[in-house]
Amino acid sequence: MTADKLEVSQEPVVTPEQLREEWEDLESRSAPTVFLSWQWLGHWLEVYQPNVRVLRVREGDRLIGLGMVVASDERRHGLLRSRCLRLHQTGHRVLDQIWIEYNGFLAEHGRDRDVSAACLAFLESQRDAWDEFVVGAIDADEADFYARTMGLHKHIRWEAPCYGVNLNALRRSGQHYLDTLSRNTRYQINRAHRLYEQRGDVELVRPDSVEEALAVFDSIGPRHLERWGNGPDQSGFANPDFVRFHRSLIRSQWAEGGVDLVSVRVGDDVVASFYNLLHNQVVYFYLGGMMTETDNKLKPGLLGHSLCIEDYRHHGFHYYDFMGGDERYKSNLGQCHRQLVQIALQRPRFKLKLESALREARNHWLGEPGAGYGR
Repeated sequence: MTADKLEVSQEPVVTPEQLREEWEDLESRSAPTVFLSWQWLGHWLEVYQPNVRVLRVREGDRLIGLGMVVASDERRHGLLRSRCLRLHQTGHRVLDQIWIEYNGFLAEHGRDRDVSAACLAFLESQRDAWDEFVVGAIDADEADFYARTMGLHKHIRWEAPCYGVNLNALRRSGQHYLDTLSRNTRYQINRAHRLYEQRGDVELVRPDSVEEALAVFDSIGPRHLERWGNGPDQSGFANPDFVRFHRSLIRSQWAEGGVDLVSVRVGDDVVASFYNLLHNQVVYFYLGGMMTETDNKLKPGLLGHSLCIEDYRHHGFHYYDFMGGDERYKSNLGQCHRQLVQIALQRPRFKLKLESALREARNHWLGEPGAGYGR
């Protein structure tokens, strides 16, 4: 059955329990990333309670697709008001700083494009209800498909490559992870390891309780703020709603194995800590906090990631995903596996065309390739 034969409905959430049952049933028939799992989106609903409309895609009596959209107004430049639909985001800056990645519609295995096309056609039919459909962060190829399907202008608000390490391939090769890296990166990690060993034993440690896990997360905060700053779109630890979401996620998911807090201890000192999301044997590195060292030969981040990668490989995980970001350490430690974008698919409104023309003129004048979107 083709996408145009599928039935799409849009309904409010009746009860969280009903939606959870539907979502987890469909999830069992698909292979979503953590960000399209109930592990993440169910928690998003519980903590932020956004006013979502649920898109359900059915093939006869069979549910094969789901998604949640939120309507909100966005004001820009002090004058422009745009009515936006967002997929799995609220439209409130402080709430969306948790930054969903690998976004899209949840679809039965093998039906991804059919479900997406059906949902997009349904939203396109509501042409008078919204000005922009905002989706982020989504695979760049999928974003192109969305734009072609809807026949709308695609404005890229943010983009970044994704890097990661294929742990299955690493196991099959029989190589040590460090042997897959460039000579320079391998040298830096080995040198840091030797120097740290002069201070004491180097080991990975994990919390023994959820309270200890929360304490590790809290301890990352000052180091993360020092590294990324406390302004808008900088460190999430400056945002109480970001901290509230993740502390609640840790409290609900740590015992279930949905999150992992792991630290690198050197003697009595913790030199690096990592907060990872775990789903379907994939590790999603979410954030970390590293000790600031005066000796630049000491690389707590590089060393910590390399130790974590070997540890997760040993425990049978499939992939270690650094996710979106063009930071140098990610390209040094992993291989690029996709490009992520945040897009706004824009209807042909005069106000949006004018804004686009002014943006292009400004970028041409300043010599900039385009506007970004801070994470």
